[in-house]
Amino acid sequence: METLRFTTYLAPSVRPVYEFVARAVGERLGVETELVDGTSCDRFASGEGDVGFICGLPYVELATGAPFELLAAPVLSGARYGGRPVYFSDVIVHADSDIHSFEELRGRVWSFNEPHSHSGYSVTRAHLARIGEPRAFFKLVVEAGFHQRSIELVRDRVVDGSAIDSQVLEIAMRDDPSLAEELRVVETLGPSTIQPVVASTGLPAPLRRDLRGILLDLGHTPEERDALALGLVAGFEAVEDADYDDIRAMVADAEAAGVEWC
Repeated sequence: METLRFTTYLAPSVRPVYEFVARAVGERLGVETELVDGTSCDRFASGEGDVGFICGLPYVELATGAPFELLAAPVLSGARYGGRPVYFSDVIVHADSDIHSFEELRGRVWSFNEPHSHSGYSVTRAHLARIGEPRAFFKLVVEAGFHQRSIELVRDRVVDGSAIDSQVLEIAMRDDPSLAEELRVVETLGPSTIQPVVASTGLPAPLRRDLRGILLDLGHTPEERDALALGLVAGFEAVEDADYDDIRAMVADAEAAGVEWC
């Protein structure tokens, strides 16, 4: 193997963590590694990379018969995560908004990142099904492309609200403290099992075992802890396919209710 290819399909703000992971794996295995931005998780299933950082929604959509296997998932720092590989979707509005609950977003303008995202898309659809509002809840829905863009749309009052991956939101507020004064969380959806790290089954089984072992061992030195902290990651934990049944259930709930955005 000339180069072990890592591919990320996640928010740009967490990329520094996965750059570190790729480097650390390369150093421990004594191989060249590279990290690239993926185009779609379908492409990873077709061989776009050797190791992928993917969202939970495309994972469950592609898992049956897919040519990849779960390696591990990050555990985020902070009491709300309870030392488990989970995250939340925080529903944000502008701090000056008259909206104080998700229900008050009825008839308002909503932004989401993209339809292959669990944190921005499927978790909201599941919540609409759960509260008995499957159709015509929002006046308008805007596809922003990225969580960071949705944050800016809410900040600039272009849209009224959005569900943001809690890891992405916390990183954004850490890097730009003024956001804490300009945005307000009115609801928290989840928890959901966090985005996994997967490996192509085209890699030899011993190499996949080594990759899993390296991931689970990261975070034991001050240097590793500092690098992981760039993305608010405390470490990695082994996960199994059944851990993503919560996402499958949310998708099933939304489909059964026939949720339509607006």
